[in-house]
Amino acid sequence: MSTVERHRLIAQAVQAAGSATVTELTELTGASEMTVRRDLDHLASQGVLERFRGGARTLLLRGEEPPFALRAHEAVDAKRRIAAEVASLITDGETVLLDSGTTCLEVARLLHGRQVTVMPLSLQAIHLLGDAPEPTSLLVPGGLPRAGEGALTGPLTLASLSALRFDTAVLGCCGLTASDGMTAYDLDEAAVKRAVITSARRIIAAADGSKLGRTTHAYVGPSTLVDTLVTDATASTDETTALEGNGTTVKIV
Repeated sequence: MSTVERHRLIAQAVQAAGSATVTELTELTGASEMTVRRDLDHLASQGVLERFRGGARTLLLRGEEPPFALRAHEAVDAKRRIAAEVASLITDGETVLLDSGTTCLEVARLLHGRQVTVMPLSLQAIHLLGDAPEPTSLLVPGGLPRAGEGALTGPLTLASLSALRFDTAVLGCCGLTASDGMTAYDLDEAAVKRAVITSARRIIAAADGSKLGRTTHAYVGPSTLVDTLVTDATASTDETTALEGNGTTVKIV
């Protein structure tokens, strides 16, 4: 088992149970107690969990968004396939607005060096695209980074979005259903996503199957605003069919 896989397994176990001891996690992973303690220290430093003597507990309340450091290791293969399909839908010369989130970060990797103009809404994607060679052009918005996330929110982000128009926006979804529409975990994030939708001619939603059929706290807008959804084969067939019935083109990778 690789370190990344072990970290993911430990984080999921602690989140599911609420807490776990070093002994329990040693039995779960087959690693030594010393290795598990190092893993817990690393995950605690990333804000994934909280350490206590002899184990760790989750920092998440029910319904809260898992931290970026944890999400970055979830459904990695699916996110990369989704990102590849999204990138293929973007043609050279386009202006692209790139939402925050782990799947959109994978899209940023594939736009690096492409003949596009990109404005990312996360510090991670800005950093990734910061050294992109020509012909890639990078636009950097204002905003306040969310702690532990790097997602830009607030009045300066909204002002940056209102001042510009884009050919395509790649939107990350915390939740998406045909009936409840697009939702986010945070009201400030939902406001940014609404501004993203207003600023772009075409909306591509990039979401792995776990996001479909889920409704989170903050309403963004109806699913009819999504022109194209790119998801993976784990997505609910009933949900993708309902979204298609609402006029969204669904691509499954």
